[in-house]
Amino acid sequence: MIALVTGAAGFIGSTLCGRLLADGASVRAVDAFTDFYPRARKEANIEALRADERFDFLEQDLCEASLTPLVDGADVVYHLAAQPGVRASWGRDFEIYARNNVLGTQRLLEACLNDPPDKFVFASSSSVYGDAEAYPTSESVTPRPVSPYGVTKLASEHLCELYRANFGLPTASLRLFTVYGPRQRPDMAFSRLVACGVHGGTFELYGDGEQTRDFTFVDDVVTAMTEAAASDWVGVANIGGGHRVAMNEVIATLSRACGPLEISRKPPVAGDVRHTAADTSVAAAAFGYEPRTALEDGLKAMVEWEREHGEPPT
Repeated sequence: MIALVTGAAGFIGSTLCGRLLADGASVRAVDAFTDFYPRARKEANIEALRADERFDFLEQDLCEASLTPLVDGADVVYHLAAQPGVRASWGRDFEIYARNNVLGTQRLLEACLNDPPDKFVFASSSSVYGDAEAYPTSESVTPRPVSPYGVTKLASEHLCELYRANFGLPTASLRLFTVYGPRQRPDMAFSRLVACGVHGGTFELYGDGEQTRDFTFVDDVVTAMTEAAASDWVGVANIGGGHRVAMNEVIATLSRACGPLEISRKPPVAGDVRHTAADTSVAAAAFGYEPRTALEDGLKAMVEWEREHGEPPT
């Protein structure tokens, strides 16, 4: 089996590549190394993977490269490449988000029409919901993104659905809820919090800490992606971790593992939603999805990785 993975050097992408290789697949991996965070960190994510002869890595920009050679012969396309970050998506940088998230997705979908894969799995985001009208949130709730980033992920979802409805391309869009785990992006709250807990430093908490998130461990996300790819199901589904927890509670949990944390409380940031909680019944029925990692175990894995590989926050 040949799997094409875009965004392969990222946190989730590199974890997915490792799982696919372990499962016996050949991986055609693509990443543009955008400068949202240091390239060296992304290179480290795939360093061990490069030793496997079944891992074929290509540094390419989906908005500029000829994509037909990338998708030709791929049994499954996992599309994770995107410009991340809610807070950075405002203002003049929105052009980057529109380009990398929407145009990149459209070009990849178009290329797949020449040699359709068995499944096109798109990594969407719970950001499409914004401040949802119900919790836990089901896919039937009307998306109301409150950030430009969320707008681009929803637009990409719609493109997947359009290519499925009009051309029969078997697309599966997975709305991921706050993915965490070892090697998480350095800008994300858990990554910053764990780094402060292990190395010392001050954690900047935006908001009062009573905002809640449905935290999903990266291994559970990767399992969902591979299970969705192997199934006959197409459409849109939530992928959550079953842990709707307030940030103040997360801080207390980590303090028990690492000792007292120094917290600097900041005002809320535009585009940050107050709560998220996933209804995962669609994914459970469609391809047997079930989160398996307890939040405390996931945090413990992050702490262990940070102690071995991490660097003090700057």
